Amino acid sequence: MKKFILPFLFTFAICAISGCTQKDNTPSDQLVQAYSQQIPQLVNEGETTRLLVNGKPFLLISGELHNSTAGGFESMRPVWKKLADKNLNTVIATVSWELIEPEEGKFDFTLVDSTLAGAREADLKLVLIWFGSWKNASSVYIPSWVKKDYGKYPRVKDENGIPLEIVSTFGTATLEKDAVAFAALMRHIREVDSQEQTVIMMQVQNEVGILDHLGKTPGNARRDFSEAANAAYHGPVPDKLMQYMVENKSNLFPELLKVWSENGNKTSGTWEEVFGKSKLKVGQEDWKFYSFYTEELFMAWNYASFIGKVAAAGKEIYPLPMYANAWLKQPFTYLPGKYPSGGPLPQVIDVWRAAAPSIDFIAPDIYTDEFKWVCEEYTRSNNPLFIPEIQGGKHSGPRAFFAFGEHDALCFSPFGIDNERYSENDPFTETYGVLRNMTPIILENQGKGTMRGILVDLNSPVQQFELGDYRIEAKLRAGEKTDVAGGIIIQTGEKEYICAGSALDIFFISKNDSMRIGVDAADEGIFEDGIWVHQRRLNGDEVHASTWAGTGVILPEHKVSIQKVSIYEYR
Repeated sequence: MKKFILPFLFTFAICAISGCTQKDNTPSDQLVQAYSQQIPQLVNEGETTRLLVNGKPFLLISGELHNSTAGGFESMRPVWKKLADKNLNTVIATVSWELIEPEEGKFDFTLVDSTLAGAREADLKLVLIWFGSWKNASSVYIPSWVKKDYGKYPRVKDENGIPLEIVSTFGTATLEKDAVAFAALMRHIREVDSQEQTVIMMQVQNEVGILDHLGKTPGNARRDFSEAANAAYHGPVPDKLMQYMVENKSNLFPELLKVWSENGNKTSGTWEEVFGKSKLKVGQEDWKFYSFYTEELFMAWNYASFIGKVAAAGKEIYPLPMYANAWLKQPFTYLPGKYPSGGPLPQVIDVWRAAAPSIDFIAPDIYTDEFKWVCEEYTRSNNPLFIPEIQGGKHSGPRAFFAFGEHDALCFSPFGIDNERYSENDPFTETYGVLRNMTPIILENQGKGTMRGILVDLNSPVQQFELGDYRIEAKLRAGEKTDVAGGIIIQTGEKEYICAGSALDIFFISKNDSMRIGVDAADEGIFEDGIWVHQRRLNGDEVHASTWAGTGVILPEHKVSIQKVSIYEYR
């Protein structure tokens, strides 16, 4: 009987908020279909995923607010215009469970409405983060009436039986109430915003997983060790996951396929029978090793199942695109439990897909120097790159160029965009201005193999690749204040390219050794409604002549430049 409690409660939760017994509250199938045709939605075009807003591809040139900025009316009033002046087109803001449902069953969306009004006045789109059961793995944004009733809303326990400030995924009442609150939020957004479409996407929870930095033994919080969790861990792997793995065997994440194969490709059994007993490697030289992998897979299933049901409750009301974000495995926190175990990381993406089809993709919050590696990991398995949170500073601009140019990123969003450090003279503002100016041509070239991103620094000062008939060599123009540079290069004709960025020397090298090449013309300019507008001809010291250093263009250190260059060949 116990195993039927969760589905029953979840169905009850949906009915409670959707009004299953009321005629006008639940959207009809026809109405949901109408919403899905008009509201923001994700579409796949070849190997590229696009977000459509008002029926047109949309690039999220974004910034994320500090966690509590949107938690009060006065704190946000002066912020909106500053954000618009920074050349953003989207802001990622928070909505917390504790503020919209301070009393059980009584919802207050005043702050949500204030956020919507501010964004509209500044002509900005919104991605809303649902701070529900978890934020940064902890359960600190749950309402007080949930926090204090840890009998009804149970906590995670570590290996030593110590409760953590994390509500357990095995709390059926927690799931019920979270789903009810999120569905109520989505109903409100549908009612007040379905025409304006200010809100274009939802993040469901934030950086979930089991985390205990204070734990003194490796792996003490690698999974939930509560009584219900222990029973599930020593019980069978869910049939739904086994079916997914069998059907998608040829496309599974390599480490998942490896451990499954090593244990006989079983299609039933306990977690350790199917995936084996976990191994542990301690030491930064092995930080990419998947320690406690079976426990991480187990927690991924339970977090994804919970969050998938919450997302489904919201999509039943208003089916905006929804994603889940992750606190990353890093060289200094490489064990599950030192980073949130079970969160939506690449090594468990198949588990998340099997358990949470209502989550459209997973996304990284990037606070590591391993930026290129993270981008590569998160674009495996046809997962689109969406960066909802990244450390700001001098690296942000170059990384934004690289993400959009190399990986067709949907979004790039420095965290704490309302911080004073993002002053009026912040160079990132200039980078975003150029990216917004180039948005039509970037969108036009996504998925066509005609666009590449560039990212170089003092440790890797040269990047080489092929584009069209030429080999491209991009070099860092290292100066006193320049130790990282980024850019985009787009092929717009047989011998014509758009180059954008700063602090770069970009050289064109013929693939035909019998031919020599030179710069026919190099112009600096901008785009107006996607049309190139020439501003000045560059020559002499402002380009690279073939008889001196090689054939190419110079993107100067002191500004972000867009240049159009055409190449000619001679013998």
